[in-house]
Amino acid sequence: MLGKRKKEVQVRDHEFEFLTTIVRDYPAKVILAWAKSIDGEGKFTLWLSENGYPELAMGTYAIYLKDEARTWLMKNGFPHLMAMINAAEGNKKAQAWLMANKLELYFHLAMAIEDEKLSWKWIQMNCGIELFILAKSIKKIKDQIEENHNDIHSYGKDY
Repeated sequence: MLGKRKKEVQVRDHEFEFLTTIVRDYPAKVILAWAKSIDGEGKFTLWLSENGYPELAMGTYAIYLKDEARTWLMKNGFPHLMAMINAAEGNKKAQAWLMANKLELYFHLAMAIEDEKLSWKWIQMNCGIELFILAKSIKKIKDQIEENHNDIHSYGKDY
């Protein structure tokens, strides 16, 4: 599963300040609902919001490059989710931050999304199929966003 159930931990950010991070243990069905939300099925995003997982709904919007959602994650105790998303976008500082704060699962999810073979293997050996599905869903969207940014006909269109 992802993290530990509602445990607040102190983690260091890049500037060596402490941030409170709420790391939760998500049941497989919630992770799968998040994957469906990321795939564009709005009823799952709504379900996450209404059933105690607003950080995952905001995570969906953050993956789609919505600044308000990215800010919300940082301000509401979920910088590790934002770091995972940034790391999956190639941000080396976010990747290092995840490892420095012993958030190995989030690091490997991000690196799998970046198509690192060793991280796909790590997920296969250490996680359930739901996290593999989640990583594939995020990768699909991130790849589409990148393709749109590189296509002159899709300029300015994130998805």
